[in-house]
Amino acid sequence: MSLVRQATEKGTVKASAGRLSKAERREQLLGVAQNIIREEGADRLTLAYLAAQAGVTKPISYEHFGTRAGLLLALYKKLDEVQTNMLREALSSVQGDVAETIDMLSRAYMHCAADSNGEWHLVAAALSGNEGVGPVHQELLDNYVALFVSAMVPFTSLDTDELKRRCIGLVGAGEALSLQMVNGYCTEKEAAQTFAALISGAIA
Repeated sequence: MSLVRQATEKGTVKASAGRLSKAERREQLLGVAQNIIREEGADRLTLAYLAAQAGVTKPISYEHFGTRAGLLLALYKKLDEVQTNMLREALSSVQGDVAETIDMLSRAYMHCAADSNGEWHLVAAALSGNEGVGPVHQELLDNYVALFVSAMVPFTSLDTDELKRRCIGLVGAGEALSLQMVNGYCTEKEAAQTFAALISGAIA
């Protein structure tokens, strides 16, 4: 069972146990929304359908997210937060060796994408063309780039600006590779190995 699915099921159980706080309700609704996308696709996700599946009234889902785009943006950020935290946790276990760090970063990145069953990509596709997604996507990109820079800076002589630009390219490559992986064009192991090679070459 994936870590994301575990979180969803915990939220559902908690919802049935009694009244939730506003923050808990929001987490429960996001968990149900993610489950809808996983099982039925992004097109099925509406605020009304979310309310029905979560066992709440429609005004509650509108109160939390306002619009379908607002719901998708919130879910987009939540999925990204889970992945970023998993990457940080994985990197915290590394003992300062460059090969180990690159291996851990590449494997953790692809495992996070595989663990979410491609839901992040589905949400991103559903948000395509929405005027609100640009600033959010840039914020999340900046967070990933900062994480990559902090992981790689001990092992390279590149100046800060050049390292940052290369990490921007690496994040883009990781996103493209993970999409190929979740669409079945390569295995998780193959994607991680290719990503590791790209990271190694980028910081040389």
